[in-house]
Amino acid sequence: MLTSTAAFAWLSLVTLHGGFWRTGHRLPPAAAAAGPLPSVIAVIPARNEAAVLPACLPTLLGQDYPGRFSVIVVDDDSTDGTAKLASQLADAVQATTGGGPELTVVTARPAPAGWAGKVWAMSEGVRAAGDADYLLFTDADIAYAPGTLEGLASAAFGRYDLLSQMALLRASTPAEKLLIPAFVYFFAQLYPFRRVSQPRSRTAAAAGGCMLVRPQLLAEAGGLEQIRSARIDDVALGRLLKRAGGRCWLGLTHDVLSMRSYERLADV
Repeated sequence: MLTSTAAFAWLSLVTLHGGFWRTGHRLPPAAAAAGPLPSVIAVIPARNEAAVLPACLPTLLGQDYPGRFSVIVVDDDSTDGTAKLASQLADAVQATTGGGPELTVVTARPAPAGWAGKVWAMSEGVRAAGDADYLLFTDADIAYAPGTLEGLASAAFGRYDLLSQMALLRASTPAEKLLIPAFVYFFAQLYPFRRVSQPRSRTAAAAGGCMLVRPQLLAEAGGLEQIRSARIDDVALGRLLKRAGGRCWLGLTHDVLSMRSYERLADV
């Protein structure tokens, strides 16, 4: 009996659970071009990220994006010079390339009671952002391959209200090799990417390292205040937008990379 039950469970997971174990759910092709690419403002919550910013922020500032693009770094009570370093990195990119997007460093106000720290920092970035076709919520430890932003915006514009890619996580240290692949597959088992990407499916999620969001729908859904206490903010945001009628997509990529290292099992 137990053997039959286990066999049925595995058969259901393999055949009926959205193909969660497959790794081929990648960025859809760009929508047909009908004009200029959408304007994008990236929002990066950052608390004590000076160690990782040099490997990551220049890759976003260096995107050769043909549309209007700017970056907001929200300094969330850092004590390691994160804000100053972000400005210095932006100056270095502009000196090297002769251009690059505008960078604004925002000092987050103290979080009100009931708000999770990261969600509050994200909301401070939205507050400072102004008008844009899309907001790119990303993390301070995320690096972008050249051309990634253009691919994201081209695929999303006129088609998706939330387009999210799970960053390629490091698997170099023994702790990472042991736990990171299992984490990715467990996440995909809970939230099969293909189901997230199906409008008729109730499954909703996102990957917090890279979330391209249409701000108009976010505002119509009540804004980030609706998920203010969320610790797993990406899944909560995906659920909020999909329940508001948003068209959502979630997939895998090798072009968005997490540069954060985990030396110990406890760190992971």
